[in-house]
Amino acid sequence: MTAGLTVDGTIARARVAQVAVGWLSPEERLAHLSRLRRTIQDRSEEIVDRVQAETGKTRSDILMSEVFGVLDAILWLEGNAAAILADEKVSTPLTLMGKKSRIWYAPRGVALIISPWNYPFFQAVVPIVNAFVAGNAVVYKPSEHTPLPGLLESLLEQAGIAPAWVQVVQGDGEVAERLITQRPDQVMFTGSARTGRAILRQAAELLIPVELELGGKDPMIVFDDVNLDRTVAGAAFGGLTANGQSCTSVERLFVQRGVCEDFVRRLVKLVEGLQQVADPATDRAGDADLGVMTTDFQVATVARHVLDAEQQGARRLTGTDWDAAAAVEGRPGLPDRPYRFVPPMVFVDVPEDSLLASEETFGPVLPVFTFDTEQEVVGRAKDTPYGLTASVWSHDLDRAERVARQLRCGGVSINNVMATEATPALPFGGVGESGMGRYKGAAGLRTFCDAQSVIIDSDGKKLEPNWFPYTGAKYQLFRQMMTAWLDRGPTRLAKFARTGSRLEAYAQKPRGK
Repeated sequence: MTAGLTVDGTIARARVAQVAVGWLSPEERLAHLSRLRRTIQDRSEEIVDRVQAETGKTRSDILMSEVFGVLDAILWLEGNAAAILADEKVSTPLTLMGKKSRIWYAPRGVALIISPWNYPFFQAVVPIVNAFVAGNAVVYKPSEHTPLPGLLESLLEQAGIAPAWVQVVQGDGEVAERLITQRPDQVMFTGSARTGRAILRQAAELLIPVELELGGKDPMIVFDDVNLDRTVAGAAFGGLTANGQSCTSVERLFVQRGVCEDFVRRLVKLVEGLQQVADPATDRAGDADLGVMTTDFQVATVARHVLDAEQQGARRLTGTDWDAAAAVEGRPGLPDRPYRFVPPMVFVDVPEDSLLASEETFGPVLPVFTFDTEQEVVGRAKDTPYGLTASVWSHDLDRAERVARQLRCGGVSINNVMATEATPALPFGGVGESGMGRYKGAAGLRTFCDAQSVIIDSDGKKLEPNWFPYTGAKYQLFRQMMTAWLDRGPTRLAKFARTGSRLEAYAQKPRGK
């Protein structure tokens, strides 16, 4: 844990630093991000090494989802952020003729970003660069389970980003609570719904705006007209990448009855052929498909869900040697493998009230369910408090879009999986217990801004008609102007102009003249 003195003064130091950040133009901040992007690219293998050592994920997974994902997000900001943050002209009504209306996107001040353990590099850098380019100072607290100590600080320093502009504070949940107590101007949290609720409660007492990116129970809906080989490959990737430890992992796989048996047979064959390493350090060439779980507590959750489903009659078709009961008790599920080695598992006949079907599993498990009609599968897919992402697969794009529009979630991929979060221009976030707010894209960048409404008037001598003093004669002119303005007839504007001119002339006279 970071020393108490350092934690207690963090937000105050950031508030001082934000003055300097705020005076930088968006183009100047983007120049820092360009240097950061080049630094990350130059040190990409080092970053993969560090992330792999702490997460247990495979090199290919980390390179594409964490390193390339970050580089692509920064590159998008370089090409788009200045325009998104530029002053926005909006129309001014005739009632305010001669004035100009603008929206300015001002930094909120100090953004506190609290990231999860499953994507410790991507979920750190992407929110940080968005908050920074919007003009905020940033305080970043990584998960204590994958803290990557010193890595981010080194990258930022090499890119010329001052330590006070982006402070990294290590520690557990207590440190996060103490940081919120210091009243940052915004909190962005990515993690579990349970922790998200606690953060929201604390921030609400202080009226601090909060962005929450929480978990999911994401459905994948497969109709009977798809290319089976491609769709099966998509299901395996969507459910098992990062060992299923992604908030957008496929957690419920709905397959139309006519092709379900063939689909499951192909899925089992594909999953059984995946290459999994028990020691991530052996994946030096990047040719492993799966690694190990990142935390012991997540292994225990997976084991609980598997055990509960099987006790209710679910059938496990792959990874059948893994002993879920032993894992629940804290012992390795396979005697010759470490505790965090959990093989990919495909399930059928899963009761829909089981933990595996209803709670976020966050592990390498693919439960397959059969459905018959569009209406049926939409109802079952929506039968969850979560609403993060989903995917719909069909050769009939009209049907796929029709079904996708009925789903309650923050993002939908059609004939692909986990694709919305890979697109920098698209906002990312969920509904329900999957969170609130968005980041990434134009909406995500403006998440870190306050929209300021601005009216610009000339410094003339004319008094506004609605200013004091009020008189009976002015009141009658107000009524005539209102009637003319609201009239839909062809003489509306002419009447309004005449009344407005009389009112404006009258407003320049002192009371009684």
